[in-house]
Amino acid sequence: MTLTIPNAPGSSGYLDMFPERRMSYFGNSYILGLTVTAGIGGLLFGYDTGVISGALLYIKDDFEVVKQSSFLQETIVSMALVGAMIGAAAGGWINDYYGRKKATLFADVVFAAGAIVMAAAPDPYVLISGRLLVGLGVGVASVTAPVYIAEASPSEVRGGLVSTNVLMITGGQFLSYLVNSAFTQVPGTWRWMLGVSGVPAVIQFVLMLFMPESPRWLFMKNRKAEAIQVLARTYDISRLEDEIDHLSAAEEEEKQRKRTVGYLDVFRSKELRLAFLAGAGLQAFQQFTGINTVMYYSPTIVQMAGFHSNQLALFLSLIVAAMNAAGTVVGIYFIDHCGRKKLALSSLFGVIISLLILSVSFFKQSDASSDGGLYGWLAVLGLALYIAFFAPGMGPVPWTVNSEIYPQQYRGICGGMSATVNWISNLIVAQTFLTIAEAAGTGMTFLILAGIAFLAVIFVIVFVPETQGLTFSEVEQIWKERAYGDISGWGSSSDSNNMEGLLEQGSQS
Repeated sequence: MTLTIPNAPGSSGYLDMFPERRMSYFGNSYILGLTVTAGIGGLLFGYDTGVISGALLYIKDDFEVVKQSSFLQETIVSMALVGAMIGAAAGGWINDYYGRKKATLFADVVFAAGAIVMAAAPDPYVLISGRLLVGLGVGVASVTAPVYIAEASPSEVRGGLVSTNVLMITGGQFLSYLVNSAFTQVPGTWRWMLGVSGVPAVIQFVLMLFMPESPRWLFMKNRKAEAIQVLARTYDISRLEDEIDHLSAAEEEEKQRKRTVGYLDVFRSKELRLAFLAGAGLQAFQQFTGINTVMYYSPTIVQMAGFHSNQLALFLSLIVAAMNAAGTVVGIYFIDHCGRKKLALSSLFGVIISLLILSVSFFKQSDASSDGGLYGWLAVLGLALYIAFFAPGMGPVPWTVNSEIYPQQYRGICGGMSATVNWISNLIVAQTFLTIAEAAGTGMTFLILAGIAFLAVIFVIVFVPETQGLTFSEVEQIWKERAYGDISGWGSSSDSNNMEGLLEQGSQS
């Protein structure tokens, strides 16, 4: 369903009438610079998820207790996810109360502190505490960056710009494998791998000092002069007036229903429940289809496939990470040209095929008791295909959709809640993958993931709307229509009063 409101400033219909005001991805260097700076949070996210996969090989060599315990290995990996879960849950509130900029600065400080603790850790347990700190920073950043970018972006390129944050995530994963490879022959291998992760946090902290606050957040906090200064660097004077009118209308609507927003409020309104179901469901399926199983454990998976050299495992994983970054670039183009829903569905179909290939390769390898060989290379091919299909679609789509489907008043808190769902799902997968693989077999584990990917296809078809090119107001209209039926014809004041009553009733149902 595509909604067009020709008279609404900034709407897709408005841009159809004035196509010369459409902005291209590279059309404004200021917005692109802001996007890249905010996206360093994604780089931290990606580096942390990628670096532990290689570092774990050498941590096991240094600490015999880790080598002997799959549970301890999983805990070292997943403790960052516990921190990220807590950081994401708190990140929504931090974003709404203190703003997107301060939230980013806070995340950088916590992440840098965690990197120092990890690099100096004398035993696995101090290392785990450092992973917790790093996770807190990543959790706050994972909420903040997509919202910050979305609120500063023109609607016609919002998907591509928010997806740039996902490109930074995959770029960070690729960078982590490069760093892992560079330090394989250096004394204190894993300490360097983990310690270097603090450098991007310091860089982002310095750059963010010169970045503005989100114009939408400023406007809603009645700091309109500052908001207009930020918007003036994005739009020409004619479109600037339209954007200000659009923000003023949104502000007036918020004032009419102004009250303190709490977590339970998300579940009291039918339209918000539907939006949160779509957003949180996408985040959960992103993880339960196995992406971070691949990114955290790809060297381990390669070794399971029969390639036992640490250096070869890291090299093959580096190729997988490079494909992840390249696939995200493809996604940046298609997300604003083909739409979010089509991209997610095509991605999931490819993921199912890839997981079936991985499953077959491990079943056959187990039967043949081979060491590498044909089925080992088939497993590597399955990993590469998985990334090639996942990266353009299910990589960026959940983060993009979650940055644009919630009303302004709820955007921070809902974004934090859905990111928390992502991290909880991530934690479950990371904490159980090796255990399930040992108990049920690696082939069966990948077969289970393929079944979950099939359920994800059904979920996207039923619950996720297409938001390509729509303004925030038009997206809100989608949820109102899904919750209460077609309300487009309600134009009189009496109709408006009826709608207010209906929405109030819905918020209590």
